[in-house]
Amino acid sequence: IARREITSPPAKFEGSGPQDCNFPLKDFEFVGLYGIEDPPKEGVDDAVIKATNAGVKVVMVTGDHPDTARAIAKRINILPRNIPGGGDAAEFSVITGMQLDSRVPKSDNFTDNEPPENVAWWKKAVTHARVFARVSPIHKQVIVQAYQKYGYGGIGDVCAMTGDGVNDAPALKQAEVGVAMGIRGTEVAKDAADIVLQDDNFASIVDGIEQGRLSSENLQKSIMYTLCSKIPQVAPTFGELFGLPQALTVAQVLLIDIGTDIWTAIAYALQTAESKLMERRPRHPVKEKLVNGKVLLYSYGYIGQLQMLCCWAAFFYAAPGILSLYRSGKSPNDYSKEDELTDTQGMSVYYWTLVLGQIAAAISTTTKMQSVFGCCGVPYGLPNTTLNYMFIGEVVLGIVAIYFGPMQVWFDTASLPLSSILLPIAAFVFICLVEEIRKLICRMCFDDGQSSGVEAGSGGRNKPKVPVAALKLGPWSCFCLWDKPQAS
Repeated sequence: IARREITSPPAKFEGSGPQDCNFPLKDFEFVGLYGIEDPPKEGVDDAVIKATNAGVKVVMVTGDHPDTARAIAKRINILPRNIPGGGDAAEFSVITGMQLDSRVPKSDNFTDNEPPENVAWWKKAVTHARVFARVSPIHKQVIVQAYQKYGYGGIGDVCAMTGDGVNDAPALKQAEVGVAMGIRGTEVAKDAADIVLQDDNFASIVDGIEQGRLSSENLQKSIMYTLCSKIPQVAPTFGELFGLPQALTVAQVLLIDIGTDIWTAIAYALQTAESKLMERRPRHPVKEKLVNGKVLLYSYGYIGQLQMLCCWAAFFYAAPGILSLYRSGKSPNDYSKEDELTDTQGMSVYYWTLVLGQIAAAISTTTKMQSVFGCCGVPYGLPNTTLNYMFIGEVVLGIVAIYFGPMQVWFDTASLPLSSILLPIAAFVFICLVEEIRKLICRMCFDDGQSSGVEAGSGGRNKPKVPVAALKLGPWSCFCLWDKPQAS
């Protein structure tokens, strides 16, 4: 503590340090010395690393002195312990409220008519800033607005803001997700927020991100699985236009959709996370929708095509007499009783193969990158008991539909020889094997053989993973449909 009499004090004391204070900071009289520490909560530093590895940019916004904020940010891995000098990264790593005063928008929010110099400054700030210090309540809201306007290359970041005081309410309301503290937070902050933390722990936010990402992943996987069967379901209709015997009836399509697919798709809600779920770049809702081109390519252009190929192969080669019936060139109107039985058995084989193909698709879509069976990696296995029960139910329903008399009448099926039941199992093995190969290629794309992510003290600046498949595999790297390297 130090003191000095100022004969002509300014009307308002301003500044955050020797560089920008409007009053002298020399010739003070030493009075005393004391120390106060408000240490970060235990586990926050590890939670910041986990969040950064998941592609979340953690930024500190505080009213504390810049030096205090910088020291705390280094302790909890928001800032690197050694910041290289020079460049925008060093210049914008810590920004003070004094710097923000001239950068606030002219209206309530940023518009497309902001001064070019302010736009350029904010673009650098939202890219490189890790700490905002000595900020006022209005600054907090402006910072959120800047990330929403200029972040993510101009698309706008999805922002979550934490706060506990009355002054934090505008920023909590502005952010896509406002997070208030449940223990020390004010009622105003809680009312303005979308989420209230019961334990006031930052690590709980990261756990919530992981659970939300898992729910989104499982919903997307459920959609992928459901769409896979549409290609082999519609293919028989086009096949009939080219003179092929009928391979699937409308009743059988409904039996697959309502009797099996719906319940299996619902069971995805209980799916556990993949091993590297929190090491993927987050999906931006503006740039990448839940059902996007990659999902359609996977379901319609990949798994659906494999299923269709297997169904047609089983239809012609596992069903007794279908190939001869096709070669005879008979019209369905000219079928004899024996021909009708042959066609019905062929439809039963097509249906049974599609059931097995959907089970293979369900197993394959439980992971996007991790091997299900442990092919050159840690096995994901079949941890979802409910989903496993659905597989058993699909097999039982398929067998009953083929061999149970009343269901034969309802769904136009016929009893099959044992060989026609066993041969389509090859379709299940084939689809699972091809998908395991794709996942292996996918892991080769973005696995440098070393532990990825951010180390303590790196300040969240992780090194980008190198897409080695672009060099090793060339065009085969297109198999890497999801897991892209994190941006530095």
